[in-house]
Amino acid sequence: MTEQTLAAIETETPPSLRRPGFMSVVKSDKKALVGLIVLAIFLATAILAPLISPYDPNDMDFEMMEAPSMVHPLGTDDLGRDLLSRIIHGTQISLFVGISTVAISLFFGVALGVAAGYYGGWLDNIIMRYIDLQWAFPNFIIAVYLVAVFGSGLLNVIIAISLAFLDDFARIARGMVLVIKEEQYVAAARTVGTSDFCIMWRHIAPNAVAPIIVQATVSISYAILGEASLSFLGLGVEVDTPTWGLILAEGRSFISRAWWLGVFPGVAIMLTVLSINFLGDGLRDYLDVRETGDPGAS
Repeated sequence: MTEQTLAAIETETPPSLRRPGFMSVVKSDKKALVGLIVLAIFLATAILAPLISPYDPNDMDFEMMEAPSMVHPLGTDDLGRDLLSRIIHGTQISLFVGISTVAISLFFGVALGVAAGYYGGWLDNIIMRYIDLQWAFPNFIIAVYLVAVFGSGLLNVIIAISLAFLDDFARIARGMVLVIKEEQYVAAARTVGTSDFCIMWRHIAPNAVAPIIVQATVSISYAILGEASLSFLGLGVEVDTPTWGLILAEGRSFISRAWWLGVFPGVAIMLTVLSINFLGDGLRDYLDVRETGDPGAS
């Protein structure tokens, strides 16, 4: 098909049948627009943290725990460390953990789900029985158990949260593959001798990407909350690494006389999670994703 023919077809397509651009959908959805702006601010803060942070996040002054002032806009903690600087650097850790854990769980979860749905049989039974077993436990409990077994630290936190979210992506991918593999173009690909690997990752997986993207967006906010919760319990990153959950944990003993130690990191967590969820809602509307079942699960 020539470029002229494609251009003619596009010209003849009624405007009402064309999907609007993502930015058009975001602009028409006020919540998604607010979420995009707030998330962009946090991303810029994470990238520019060393440049915009007024102090070193670990510089201590043992003689002061100061309320918000011109010198320290968000106050200081019990060790005299500037709270604004710690929250700014904590943005790096929280967003890095959220994005990296979802990327890992998406990669392995989708791989397991696609293989289980495409091949079926004993491979499907083995994979899905494991997924069902993991599904029976709350994600946070799984993460706590894995960190308790393998120890704290940034790498172990990322691995623990990734494994906890793996089952969500596997079930969604499998459910989509069970439907898509029955389509005529998949049968045609088999007829001409296309390899299973090519069929799965070139023909099936791209057509199952919409609900997976939406799930990934939602999972980032859950991963940020998971890291904050683990750090709050003392199971997260090292104590010299400022994260929002660790800031909350360190300030809980002084919360009655230093309100800023709990309010400001809590607001940072709330705004980040809300912005991601608002943006995820807009993305779901743009991709027109409905609830995806798992028709072959048993």
